[in-house]
Amino acid sequence: MKVLVRAAAAVVVAFTLTVVGLVAMVLFTDDAEAVEVSGGDGAGGLKGVPEEFRTWILKAAEECEQPELTPALLAAQLYQESRFETRARSHVGARGAAQFMPGTWATWGRDSDGNGEASPWDAGDAVMAQGRMMCSLIKQAKSSGYGGDARSLALAGYNAGWGAVEKYRGIPTYAETQNYVKIILSTMKRFEGPGRLRIEGSGSGPDALRKAAGRLGTPYAYGGGGPQGPSRGFCSGGGGYRGGTCVADDTVGFDCSSLVQYAYWPDLKLPRTAAAQYGATSDRAVSRRKLKPGDLLFWSHGGSGAIYHVAMYAGDGNVLHAPRTGKTVELVPLTTAMPDTDYYGATRP
Repeated sequence: MKVLVRAAAAVVVAFTLTVVGLVAMVLFTDDAEAVEVSGGDGAGGLKGVPEEFRTWILKAAEECEQPELTPALLAAQLYQESRFETRARSHVGARGAAQFMPGTWATWGRDSDGNGEASPWDAGDAVMAQGRMMCSLIKQAKSSGYGGDARSLALAGYNAGWGAVEKYRGIPTYAETQNYVKIILSTMKRFEGPGRLRIEGSGSGPDALRKAAGRLGTPYAYGGGGPQGPSRGFCSGGGGYRGGTCVADDTVGFDCSSLVQYAYWPDLKLPRTAAAQYGATSDRAVSRRKLKPGDLLFWSHGGSGAIYHVAMYAGDGNVLHAPRTGKTVELVPLTTAMPDTDYYGATRP
């Protein structure tokens, strides 16, 4: 087994070549908060999952006959693998959001999204393959006679290969595998629940909010993103750094103003920065008591020339925004999005 661990501030990334060449995992410490997402009904719903993954996770869980394979378990596992990044890859060749090695993909990969190609880079194909593999592993775990929770054994098999589980007659003693199982099971609760963001009505505001909601969970990348979607960021001044290390130039995502620009484009071509967006819409100021979905909210260190953040009002006292380096696009209460004393005002594009 090969293990490479690189620590950078609060993020730990570990790549492991499994005993049987199954998968190479991309692991992260549990340092990001889950957020409510668009859609979802009943207990089978999800929190903190980007829209492009949500439907597939629910479908994968539904198609497995094993009740242990819940949507929250699949979501927590995907979060540990790639943080829902479809283009994730490891140095040993694992690919996509579920981090499949080519040989393992040949067994489990199918064209689940019907686009004519079975690809680990497609969210639908990757999640359904993950679900099939985990469903099979849970069945093996339940019939194995080994001690321990079936979910734990299945996760260990996904991480280290079922051969390693058989060798140890339980969860292998590898620190990386034990940590993988522990983190996923402990973070499941973050993804449980209906997590429904209701966006009703039509018009530029609700339509823009729907578009932005499809990017929930996308990493924050200082200087990244634009009308066409997320892109690699850059470091400048104090922006893009975490723990003294530049992370933006290796992160594909949005910053606060590029998310807003993306959401309204091309019907409304807003400028790139938060301050410029305020300038372009300030003639349509909105009282905080009369906010509607899609309205823009701004925070400043003092005056319109010192505006440093923009968010979109999402209804029910919440905002959708890309907060800062190390976080992801999220839905949070307006009162906690940024320091309330910095709140500058709102506009309606």
